[in-house]
Amino acid sequence: MMTSRILVRSAPLLVAVALLVGVSCTFADDSADTESAVFGAGCFWCVEAFYEAKPGVKEVISGYAGGQKADPKYDEVSAGRTKHAEVVKIIYDPDEISYRELVDFFWKTHDATNPRGVWPDFGPQYRSIILYETEEQQAAIEASKQLAQANLDKPIATEIKPLKQFYPAEDYHQDFVKKNPENGYVQRIFVPKMKKLLSSGALETAQ
Repeated sequence: MMTSRILVRSAPLLVAVALLVGVSCTFADDSADTESAVFGAGCFWCVEAFYEAKPGVKEVISGYAGGQKADPKYDEVSAGRTKHAEVVKIIYDPDEISYRELVDFFWKTHDATNPRGVWPDFGPQYRSIILYETEEQQAAIEASKQLAQANLDKPIATEIKPLKQFYPAEDYHQDFVKKNPENGYVQRIFVPKMKKLLSSGALETAQ
């Protein structure tokens, strides 16, 4: 569990997150059987860092999915010209964390009831979206959504659809929080969101 002292100031928080992400990557075992999940919850910089801090997650790749254009570029997606959303592909060990657990965490990372996007980024490219690859994943999503909806006053607006293609984002988007801890967006948006996840107990990290 994360101790309260890293919640006091943003700098220690960022250091702690960077260390957690490093631990997650260090323990990745290329020989292990892994599975994948594709979620979108606003800016992929934040979502990537949230999931990299989850025990059992081996790698998180920022990218684009849910639209129509092949091989989209960031300037096209961010301008809303492709119908793609910013998403992350999560590579995880199902022996350590289940797909259902990843979905349960998804609802806690953002306001999934806003059809306009995820604060402070609005537009279809920042919409809440889950893209499933199997019928088992679809069933897990629906069960998790039903439970999450019971605790909300407004209907969940998350788009749920089959994954057709995931396109990795440009290199400079990968591990953005780790590589750019002093970035203004990271400081103003990511840090408060991570503090909220940690203080609420929604994000329990490995020792």
